[in-house]
Amino acid sequence: MSPQISVIAPIYNEVDSLPHLLPAIATSLERTGLTYEVICVDDGSKDGSTQWLQEQASFQGELVAVILRKNYGQTAAMAAGFDQARGEIIVTLDADLQNDPADIPALLTKLDEGFDVVTGWRD
Repeated sequence: MSPQISVIAPIYNEVDSLPHLLPAIATSLERTGLTYEVICVDDGSKDGSTQWLQEQASFQGELVAVILRKNYGQTAAMAAGFDQARGEIIVTLDADLQNDPADIPALLTKLDEGFDVVTGWRD
């Protein structure tokens, strides 16, 4: 069964942020009651992010680790994430927590109001 939501996060040297990112996404989405997957696309990291993602994906069923063999850039990483996404709704986030995963339910509420596309705005 496909998840309802796919969260895509491009990763480049984010080993320090990842242990905070995944729990924040889980906390936000578990409140919605919707099924989800988190697709982390490692874009050629050299800081241990790749190994951390592979380890976590081995026991976190909602985590999909896509590993690119070198740094192709954010656009290519996003494209790779979109290629893997199975959810009807796709949410993109920066892995460094510049985008707060706690905002996801508010975005979903707007979609429920009938909007086709919803975006956030940082203050």
